[in-house]
Amino acid sequence: MHEDLALRGVRYVWRRAFDWVAGVGRLTLLLGDVGRYLGPGLRSFGLVVRQMGAVGVGSLWLVVVVSVFTGAVAAVQAAYQFSTVVPLKYIGSVILRSVIIELGPVLTALIVGGRVGSSIAAELGTMKVTEQIDALRAMAINPVRYLVVPRVVASVIMMPVLTIFADAIAIFGGFVVSITSIGVSTHTYTTSLKDFFYMKDLVSGLLKAVMFGGIIGTMGCFHGFATEGGAEGVGVATTNAVVSACVLILISDYVLANVFFRLIFAK
Repeated sequence: MHEDLALRGVRYVWRRAFDWVAGVGRLTLLLGDVGRYLGPGLRSFGLVVRQMGAVGVGSLWLVVVVSVFTGAVAAVQAAYQFSTVVPLKYIGSVILRSVIIELGPVLTALIVGGRVGSSIAAELGTMKVTEQIDALRAMAINPVRYLVVPRVVASVIMMPVLTIFADAIAIFGGFVVSITSIGVSTHTYTTSLKDFFYMKDLVSGLLKAVMFGGIIGTMGCFHGFATEGGAEGVGVATTNAVVSACVLILISDYVLANVFFRLIFAK
């Protein structure tokens, strides 16, 4: 009995490992197809613009709400931690750098990844189980060029735009809390912003956003194309798209932080 359970456990582990390797292979092939059909896909720029509206405009209200409270929380936490260590005149610089380097791009990516990644996976998954993607192939329309490329490109373009909005709104939220609740003057806050602003911080945050946008669009399309099993499969694909996008965003954030601040911007 125990040997049967152990054998089943080993088989399950091997099966999961093979499934993971197969998934990496399918993802690699999809990325190769995206690169191959990137030029032809951009010729249908109307599709890209439509997806830019879905990714950017559709997510803007959510980004605004999250960013306001992100800046507010950053101000409260900075004031609490600085109370006995660092003068409060530096609170603006702390909010600025923490937002544009880390909080702005990462939190925006997680929010957009949950909303847009699930939407893409559900839409493409429904098309997959209802055989609409097979119908596109029957009409000699490449699904990657028609469905994947516009969504990935739109995500890559709109994520930095949303991140800029998020950064500005979060800094403003921190400003409001600083002058109303903490007692920092407007002049002190704005002077701290100007004295400690570095272009490399903003550039690193926007480059992160570009990478995060590619992850969100790719994961949504990948899991949408891999959908099987009807309505239940669409739900599973949607969940997998959101989870994989969020995990990869956090992993890539660590990798990019090391690349930017230990190699490129180290000096």
